[in-house]
Amino acid sequence: MAPAASRLRAEAGLGALPRRALAQYLLFLRLYPVLTKAATSGILSALGNFLAQMIEKKRKKENSRSLDVGGPLRYAVYGFFFTGPLSHFFYLFMEHWIPPEVPLAGLRRLLLDRLVFAPAFLLLFFLIMNFLEGKDTSAFATKMRGGFWPALRMNWRVWTPVQFININYIPLKFRVLFANLAALFWYAYLASLGK
Repeated sequence: MAPAASRLRAEAGLGALPRRALAQYLLFLRLYPVLTKAATSGILSALGNFLAQMIEKKRKKENSRSLDVGGPLRYAVYGFFFTGPLSHFFYLFMEHWIPPEVPLAGLRRLLLDRLVFAPAFLLLFFLIMNFLEGKDTSAFATKMRGGFWPALRMNWRVWTPVQFININYIPLKFRVLFANLAALFWYAYLASLGK
């Protein structure tokens, strides 16, 4: 009887683990909102790059075990120092600048995100990744000429519905997390296409 009771307690503890993790996350989110969102962005960005590499290797049927360790590290740095904090403050700015009671607030916020934040954020992404990869300004200029507009058009197509949901239906404190989770799937999708 005693082993069965201890096994039941252990199984109950497993079910409580996600609840405890969520409670801890919510506590950190309340106490340290920017740091929590930065850490979450860094971790999920690194995980997204890692998954994208794994999918790409599987798609190409490569048997080598080597991965670009620098990729997840660069994405972690970008997520921690840029994605998390900038997104946190941008969503706060939108909430205060275009309050919910303003007519067509959701549409105005979406347009602000898509026409101002998305291009600026993409430009920053190219610039920071170029720097983190140790490339010079000519490589950055080449990447911008060849990749910025196609990337922005794809961003508008894919991320507009995601951001519509995020801005209009996700509580403010969870918007950065929601966007990071969507980005995780986005990285995997791009890798599956070989991009």
